[in-house]
This record gives sequence, structure tokens and C-alpha cells, in this order.
Amino acid sequence: MDSETRLAIFQGTNIRKVIYKNEWWFSVVDVVGVLTDSVDTSQYIKKMRKRDFELEKNWGTICTPVEMIAKDGKKRKILTANTEGIFRIIQSIPSPKAEPFKKWLAKVGYERVQEIDDPELATKRTRALYKAKGYSDSWIEKRMRGIAIREDLTEEWRNRGVDNQKDYAILTAEISKATFGMTPSQYKEFKGLNRENLRDHMDDMELILSMLGEATTTKFTQVRDSEGFKNLKIDAEDGGGVAGRTRKDIEEKSGKKVSIEQNYLDHPQGKMIGDVNVK
Repeated sequence: MDSETRLAIFQGTNIRKVIYKNEWWFSVVDVVGVLTDSVDTSQYIKKMRKRDFELEKNWGTICTPVEMIAKDGKKRKILTANTEGIFRIIQSIPSPKAEPFKKWLAKVGYERVQEIDDPELATKRTRALYKAKGYSDSWIEKRMRGIAIREDLTEEWRNRGVDNQKDYAILTAEISKATFGMTPSQYKEFKGLNRENLRDHMDDMELILSMLGEATTTKFTQVRDSEGFKNLKIDAEDGGGVAGRTRKDIEEKSGKKVSIEQNYLDHPQGKMIGDVNVK
């Protein structure tokens, strides 16, 4: 698994991107859409390819389908291109936005090169992004720790026989189900989310239990020296079960549910759910 879908922002417009083969790959339809303001971007791309013979001839080399979050919130193969490929596509688009977009694209690409040389830069930029969105410092610390724990877990899975996105999704769903009684997709529906990242809309306690479920799963996998999807699935169920029992204990003693419907979108002024009292 290379990376989750992330959003880059160009002049207020979201452009989906993923790390693939250790570099950024951008959604072609998003890029063309932001440069053309086309009502039907897919039709524009078809016409663009017809009028540019060289682009059409090399289209399969320039563009690659990579798994991303689609507009319906589900992971699908989306046509993408790396920085070089996007620059070639831009050449076929007569747009006044092209030049500033080229500069923006070059900057994003350069930042990725910097992050490869110094991974700490990526962490610093992520922290700064959350801070700019109005998240509290304490919430950011938990979110960043959760990202590190998640990376440790997926690394274990990768080294022990998980080699496709579907298996990652199943194992993640097992932990979530055992922890919260909901799969990630059910949890997103519960919180009224679509394409947004679920964990960016969790409060402190939800994040802590997510970390507990994944850290415990990693521990079980290492102690048991599990190999193969079947055994890893048992670890995921057991790890999530530890977090799930903790959740139930908290709910029993507090008289309140841990999972809350509120999300960051409910607080557009920048006040994160972790900073408000939720009944």
C-alpha cells in the first residue's frame, strides 16, 4: 500500500494526490477541471486528446490508474499522472491559470523531494496544516501519534503477507468493528462524512481508542509472530477487542457513549470537537 489519498489545494480548489512509486501522482480530472473550469471535465479530456495526436499516442504512458478516494467516498482506480505527466497535459490546455499552476506543481514536487531526504519535514507540514485548520495542540499530538502507530501496523502487515488494498481495508475494518462496533464506512456515515478522513473528525477519546486497537493489534502480531492474512485477521479482531472492552468500560462508568456524531465540519469557525462539551 503506497499511501492514502490526500488533498492538495490550488487557489482554493482541492486536487487529489497520492504517493505512488515514491512520488506524488495527481488526479488528472481534478487538474484539468481546475485549469479549464469545464462543466464536463471528462468530455474536455476526450476532446483534448483528439486534438493533440502526440498526447493521445502517449496517453497510456503519461497516465496511470491509481487507487484514490472517488467522489462517492469509496476507493476506486482514478486516472493519475506524476509531475512530469501533468506538465505534458498542461501543454494541451490553453488556460491563463496554467503558468501559476506550473509553479504550484513544481513547489509541491520539490517539497516531496525534501520530505524523502528529511521525513521529519512531512511531519512538520502535517502539524502546521492541522494547526491552520484550527485543531488544538493536544488533539494534534494525538493525531500525529495515531499516524505513527498506524504506520507501524501497516508495516507489520506488509512484512507478513498483506499485499493488496482490499486486505488492508478488511483488517482495518475488523479492528474498527471490534473497537467501536462500526466499520470505518459505517462510522463515516454515522458522522455524516463523505470523502473526508474519518480520524480528522474524531475527538480525543475516539483517537485514543483507535490507537489502542491498532497498537494492541501490532503487539499481538509481533508476540505471536503471525504470518498470512488469516492469522493477521485474528490479531486484528483481538486487538480491536481490547479497545472495544475498554470503550464499553468507559461508557458504563461515565454513562455516556464514546462515539459521537459531531465532526469538524460542524465547527467551521475552527473549534474542534475535542474542545467542546458533547453530551
